[in-house]
Amino acid sequence: MTLEAWIALIMALIMMIAGCLGSLIPALPSTPLVFLAALLHRIWMKEQGVNGIILLTMGILVVISLVLEYLATAVGARKLGASSKGVVGAIVGGMLGLFFGVPGILLGPLIGAVALEWLGGRSPQSAAKAGAGALMGMLAGSLGKFLISLIMLLLFVSAWLLANQ
Repeated sequence: MTLEAWIALIMALIMMIAGCLGSLIPALPSTPLVFLAALLHRIWMKEQGVNGIILLTMGILVVISLVLEYLATAVGARKLGASSKGVVGAIVGGMLGLFFGVPGILLGPLIGAVALEWLGGRSPQSAAKAGAGALMGMLAGSLGKFLISLIMLLLFVSAWLLANQ
């Protein structure tokens, strides 16, 4: 294996590890970064990179992970008694929280669920319970994204090993 191939592999793996950590540390991209690393490796290394089927599989996993994150937030809020307003608040709060860095990412779903539940006439205690559910759902979604990131990393490494025997 050439020096260039080693450098490309090491750079891709560093990006992928950062993507895995991004699932647990808000403000870092997660599965999209893992996918991007595999795609850039393929572009750089051409036939020595992973094939199109692996890239397509990884792309599908990215979409699944992003949907999972929002669904987990909504389900968590719903499980602890949120109405449809609280679920919408959790999702919108999560999206708006992206613009406020780590605190916004962590607190956005909670604040969104609590705000819309409270504005909808629910008691402060009931609204807070729905917000706590949104926060727990978001954390569960992050864990799911982490696991998908690891699967993507292992898929890349396995495919690369098989292609470069």
